[in-house]
Amino acid sequence: MAYLFGGMILDAERRELRSGAKLIPVEPQVFDILVYLIRNRDRVVSKEDLLSAVWDGRMVSDSAIAARINAARRAVGDDGEQQRWIRTVIRRGFRFIGDVREDAVETRSSSVEAAARQMPCRPSRGQEITFCRTTDGINLAVACVGQGMPLVSIPTWLTHLEYDWQNPGRAPLWRFLADRFRLIRFDGRGFGLSDRNITDISLATFERDLEAVVGALHLRRYALLGISQGVGTAIAHAARYPNRVTKMVLVGGFALGRNKRGSLEEIELGKALIAVMREGWVNENSAFLRMFSSVFLPSASPEQIKWYADLLRVSTSAENAVRNHNGIDEIDIVDLLPKVSAPALVLHSRYDNLVPFDEGRRMATSIPNAKFVTLDSENHVPIPGEQAWPRFIGEIESFLSDV
Repeated sequence: MAYLFGGMILDAERRELRSGAKLIPVEPQVFDILVYLIRNRDRVVSKEDLLSAVWDGRMVSDSAIAARINAARRAVGDDGEQQRWIRTVIRRGFRFIGDVREDAVETRSSSVEAAARQMPCRPSRGQEITFCRTTDGINLAVACVGQGMPLVSIPTWLTHLEYDWQNPGRAPLWRFLADRFRLIRFDGRGFGLSDRNITDISLATFERDLEAVVGALHLRRYALLGISQGVGTAIAHAARYPNRVTKMVLVGGFALGRNKRGSLEEIELGKALIAVMREGWVNENSAFLRMFSSVFLPSASPEQIKWYADLLRVSTSAENAVRNHNGIDEIDIVDLLPKVSAPALVLHSRYDNLVPFDEGRRMATSIPNAKFVTLDSENHVPIPGEQAWPRFIGEIESFLSDV
C-alpha cells in the first residue's frame, strides 16, 4: 500500500518516501513510525502503542521516542511548531493528521517486474537502478552509471545507492570512477534499497549476492573493486571464476576476520562494537557514533562525520548491522589467496585503526600477481581533502587503465 499526502508518497512495500521524484532518506525505525502513525491516523497513538509496534515492547526513554518523532517530522517536512502532519496530543501521544489517500501498488513478486529487473542496465550519464533476485529469493538493488570497462564495486558494510551520492566522503570516489568506467554498484542484502527483512549474512551470502548481480547484467568480463569487507568477496569470486575477473582493486581488506586472527584484544573489541550497535544506533549523539567516527575516519571533518553518522541510520537497522558484523568477523579466505590469477592492486592505510596493516600485507604477499601500495593515512579508506587522497585515486586509475 502507498499513502499519498501533501505531494509526498510513502510506499510501505518498497519502504520508500518520495517528494515528487526525489527519494527522501529515512532511517528504518523512523520509517516504521511513519507507517504506523499513518495506518492508525484515525486515533491517537500512545507511547505504549509505539513501544509495542516499533520497538517490540522494549523499554525506551521518552527522549529517544521524542527524537524519533522529530526525525519523522523532518522527513515529511513538518514544522515542529505548527505540526502540519504529526500532532502531539498532550499526555496522550501522537496522531497523523491531514488528508491521506491510499493506493494499492504492484508487489515486488510480480512476474512482469521481476522479468524487467533482469534486463541489462544501459550505461548512461545518469545512474539507473534496477533489481535482481538471488538464488535464495533476496531482491538486490543494482545501480549502473558511466561507460567503458565494467567495474563492479562490491558493497562495504554501509551502503545506500542513492544516499551515497550525497555523501562528501564517498561521492567523489564514485564520480571519479563513473567518469572513466561503467561503474556498477549494488546494495547487499539487508542494506540500502535491497531487501531488509533477512536472517542470514555471511561470506557465502556475499558471494551469492555478487553472482546474482553479474548474472542479471550478463557480464562476461569485468574488474572488481572491493573495499573493507568487500575484499573477501572479491577474492573468493576471483578464485572461483578466473576467466571472468580481469583485475581487482582491494582497499583496506583482510583475509582473516577479527575472530580468526588469534587476538583476544580484537575479539573483545568486536564484542564492544556489537554492544554499542544494539544500544546506540538510533541516537545521533550516542557514544556509538563518536566511537565509530574515530575508528573508521579519525581525521574526518565535522561535515564528513555527520554524513557518516547519517549513513549509519539510513543504510540499515541495528539488527542487520550486527548480523553483518558477525558475518565478516568469521571470514577466512587465506587458502584462496594463492588461487587468484587476476592482477590485483592492494591498497592499505599505514595507520588503519580498523584493519591491521599486516592484513593488507598478507594479501599482497599471497596473491601471485599483486601490487601493494601503502597509503599515508589513518583513515580506514582515504577521504577527499587528506594528503593520501590524490595517490589513492591516482593508483586506482593507473592500474585499471593499464591494458
